[in-house]
Amino acid sequence: MPSSRRPTYSPAKGKSRPDTQSGNSAKTAADSSGMPGGGGGGDVITASRNVPDQVSTQQLNEQKPAGATVLAFPEPKGRRRRKKVLLAAGTVLLLVAGLLAAAVYSPLLAMQNISVSGTRLVTPAQVQAALEPLRGKPLPQISDDDVRGLLGSLIQVKSVSVEARPPSTLAVAVHERVPVALVKQGEQYQLVDVDGIQLATTDDPASASLPVIDGGAGAIGQDLFRATAAVLGALPADVLAKLSNASAQSVDAVELKLVDGQTIVWGNASEKELKAKVLAALLKAPADPKNPVRVYDVSVPRHPVTR
Repeated sequence: MPSSRRPTYSPAKGKSRPDTQSGNSAKTAADSSGMPGGGGGGDVITASRNVPDQVSTQQLNEQKPAGATVLAFPEPKGRRRRKKVLLAAGTVLLLVAGLLAAAVYSPLLAMQNISVSGTRLVTPAQVQAALEPLRGKPLPQISDDDVRGLLGSLIQVKSVSVEARPPSTLAVAVHERVPVALVKQGEQYQLVDVDGIQLATTDDPASASLPVIDGGAGAIGQDLFRATAAVLGALPADVLAKLSNASAQSVDAVELKLVDGQTIVWGNASEKELKAKVLAALLKAPADPKNPVRVYDVSVPRHPVTR
């Protein structure tokens, strides 16, 4: 960069020369610089220039031309891969959500038919009539709780299992309460389960093939009934079918009668599963015509007695 300062003239010590002789002084300086030892005592002309400060990086950047090209480094491969994975996962989730929403609210899956199985005490028509409010509702929106709530008025139904069979069928498997005994009420007999819930009535006790619970003194107390019902509920179906009646003088003195007149001394309701197994084994044992068994005592199941 050319200097803006003008050369200056400095006369030698002890000498004063007018400024008008600048031309001669320049010649003298030239002569003295060209010969050895010619510099002593002559006039000296000095020249100087400003040295620019070191230019900072920021200034260089600011002085870049307006049309300069800025280099952009590529994004790391790992970050690009993560972005692609997240984008693909988000797309899949949106598609799944859309399909689920379409399945849940689609009128194409509206319930129109009800298939009922497992009924004995109630009829399929009763179950279908109770579930009529669900007709037209999409199958994915029908839960087991919905079905149980509508079937709550049918006391014979203990539990249900529900299965949706697209496009329009609801399959309902009914699990009914199991009657274990008959309780005589006037001229009729009530079929009751182990909890004492009345499931049905009949005029002919032989048609039910269930023992009749006899309290022995008229009305059956709750404690006696529960003790007797618990015993009957523990018996296998084949043994239960051989009973004619059951009675209890106390909760510790439950007795059963077989259809052929034999008596079963049961005792209380403790260890009823073990007692039921022992009784079933005794009933399968070969009978001795000379010494027929009239009493099976399983009140102490690990030491049963027959007499």
